[in-house]
Amino acid sequence: MRLGVAGPVGTGKSSLIATLCQALSGELSLGVITNDIYTDEDARFLRSAGVLDPERIRPVETGACPHTAIRDDVTANLLAAEDLEADFGPLDLVIIESGGDNLTATFSPALVDAQLFVLDVAGGGDVVRKGGPGIARADLLVINKTDLGEHVGVDVERMTREGRDARQGSPVVALSRHDEASVRLLTCWVRDTLAHYRTGEHTPVDPGPMAPHFHAGQDGGETHAHTRTDGTTHTHDHAPAHAGQHA
Repeated sequence: MRLGVAGPVGTGKSSLIATLCQALSGELSLGVITNDIYTDEDARFLRSAGVLDPERIRPVETGACPHTAIRDDVTANLLAAEDLEADFGPLDLVIIESGGDNLTATFSPALVDAQLFVLDVAGGGDVVRKGGPGIARADLLVINKTDLGEHVGVDVERMTREGRDARQGSPVVALSRHDEASVRLLTCWVRDTLAHYRTGEHTPVDPGPMAPHFHAGQDGGETHAHTRTDGTTHTHDHAPAHAGQHA
């Protein structure tokens, strides 16, 4: 199974992958692919952490915006995954880390079978309310570095609750690598997803380039459809012209 890890710069994607490797390498055969624009910085970090055989960690230098190699043209990452399988197969899990990108970055289902999106509390408690396809529709949302909440003035419980609201109940894990209980929640989710994948019960879902969104004062407004670049459509409500004029 190929698992994508996406999220903005500095949210802790590499440390999350290191945590997964430490927890799962004793029971699963793993490989890791990292994406950076011009360097192999993340791969070097993971190799130096000693979480896997260094040869099981392969860098991809995208040379362009990070989403390009995980969504638009996934060839480089697919080739890296094939090389890992050829060298170390059969593999149970290949983790593919996106380069740090914005809230719209998601993996193509042609590249990964499941994907998680990472935010961190140091980015601000409000970021989870800003939406985007990764927050709303990735298979899992991880709110990372929860141990920093008290130092940056973020209510972690509220941020986690608002994450669940934004995802309409889809899973959210509030994670600190220093908190064993939260690490177990993450690793259990990975094991469960892998088990569903092996039985054929898991179907890759494309989070899409745009998340559902609403305009202020939508009650009583008109519904409009937007056509995505892939030809699919979604609808949303526009408020009537007078909406909110007495606010």
